[in-house]
Amino acid sequence: MSNAVTQIIKNRAIVADDWFVLRAGEGQEASLLEVPAGKVIVPLATWLAQHEELAIRAQTGQIGVWFASDERPETLQGQFGNFAVVAVDFPKFTDGRGMSIAYNLRMRLGYTGELRAIGDVLRDQLFSMSRVGFNAFAPRPDRSIEDALKGLSDFSETYQASVDQKLPLFRRHARSATDAASTASTASNDIGAGI
Repeated sequence: MSNAVTQIIKNRAIVADDWFVLRAGEGQEASLLEVPAGKVIVPLATWLAQHEELAIRAQTGQIGVWFASDERPETLQGQFGNFAVVAVDFPKFTDGRGMSIAYNLRMRLGYTGELRAIGDVLRDQLFSMSRVGFNAFAPRPDRSIEDALKGLSDFSETYQASVDQKLPLFRRHARSATDAASTASTASNDIGAGI
């Protein structure tokens, strides 16, 4: 475990990170990993294999869990209250499966705590990640965290509904009855008229 102070983006601010992300080394079985003292985010396999020992530490806010992009959050349905943080790993920036995991955690499983993106996390992804429910980000260490923070404000408006905005833009856009009537009369053959 490294003693170096690392930083993450949490709730749109750069903060010190006092959590350690436990990963299996090459040839190591995740279920057999030794979990060090302190605040540790463990792989799902480690939590499942060592549940009884880790549950005691989880009650004191010392244990979080992370999902690989090919794991299903439903595996821990009903257990999310045990964790101070849940993380989703992005093994490479082109792998978007973690976005679906985050969306499901927030919308279907009701997780309301810290949801952290870890792994190959780049500035270009942060805005979309925040839309599906991430509120904490551990950008790649070889990139500027200050620059990554700017990625959260790259766009001022969104069209689609998501975790952060339940209504699509056309439902949020206020228009008067006269605007709608005039649009409908001039574009009667246009299916999307008035949107």
